[in-house]
Amino acid sequence: MPEEQMAPEAPEDGHRPPARPLDPVDRSILRMLQLDGRASIRSVAERVHVSRANAYARINRLVEDGVIRGFAARVDHERAGQGASAYITLKIVQNSWRAVREKLQALPGAAHIALVSGDFDVLLLVHTADNRALRELVLTRIQAMPEVLSTRTLLVFEETDLEPEP
Repeated sequence: MPEEQMAPEAPEDGHRPPARPLDPVDRSILRMLQLDGRASIRSVAERVHVSRANAYARINRLVEDGVIRGFAARVDHERAGQGASAYITLKIVQNSWRAVREKLQALPGAAHIALVSGDFDVLLLVHTADNRALRELVLTRIQAMPEVLSTRTLLVFEETDLEPEP
């Protein structure tokens, strides 16, 4: 990508300027790309009734502003050999969030990590090959972290990804 089209780097302090407001065309583009991240610029432009150049510029702006964080495939985890999924709640040592987050990101099968309020501090979604691998992950990797005070594992029996409304 030519340098003039590259997204600006985030400032070192981690603060980004506020995102520009989204208009109805931006929101339509986002819905389309959520449904089909492989949609061509031409098809996006046609569906939202703007020129290809306008659609291209808007998508680039949404990426540069951090509204679009990337493009990814939706995976059927069971068919991909990850037949066991679980949400794991963690209680952690106060002020250890950043260290815990780094360690959790390195875990195989970690799909989503959230710092939350309530009865526990962290909510972690994992996908593993089977319950044996899940057990190993929880008992030997997560519970071995000195910052983790306790865990609770909630097995996922069935899941449905929600699609954005067209």
